[in-house]
Amino acid sequence: MAEAERIIGTPDTPEAAGAEPEPSGGNAGQPASDESPGADGTAARAAGQRPRGRRRIAVLFTVAAFAYAVDLVSKMIVVAKLEHHQPIEIVGDWLRFEAIRNAGAAFGVGEAFTVIFTVIAASVIVVIARLARKLYSLPWAIALGLLLGGALGNLTDRIFRAPGVFEGAVVDFIAPKHFAVFNLADSAIVCGGILIVLLSFKGLDPDGTVHKD
Repeated sequence: MAEAERIIGTPDTPEAAGAEPEPSGGNAGQPASDESPGADGTAARAAGQRPRGRRRIAVLFTVAAFAYAVDLVSKMIVVAKLEHHQPIEIVGDWLRFEAIRNAGAAFGVGEAFTVIFTVIAASVIVVIARLARKLYSLPWAIALGLLLGGALGNLTDRIFRAPGVFEGAVVDFIAPKHFAVFNLADSAIVCGGILIVLLSFKGLDPDGTVHKD
């Protein structure tokens, strides 16, 4: 009789038969962990994202520091060697170096609003610094680094150059034919902006996720 019950009516699970389930992994007799496998996976991913996020922030500030340093050095050389001198032709009359002081925005736009452009540049820097806390994308780190370095480069001119604090004129010197004169900070800002537009079209967000419109 007992044998018949075993063959015909044995439940599929040990719990139904009144038996306690055997813990997985052979750790019988040990208390079960409070954390589920899903929680362990989430914690592991979070722990992996923190170092990756710090690396992306390091990339952002490294790119920004490089762009800022190159812009600053180039302007120092231009002021010392080229200002009040004849322009230097690089590619005939198609490209030359000519030192000018620009009180407006990039490419000489809006010279009557120097203070406003100074506030905008400072605001851009603050926004980028806040966004860096959620940055997990390498391309975004490079793009924001270019924007940050360029904004810092021109903001330095606004603060420290004549005619006064927050009203200083930016040093421009790259003069293509039939185009506005600009500097390396402007170039960094434009390159960073173009990269951000491309990343947005691809659906890549600063946190590393990809969205579909």
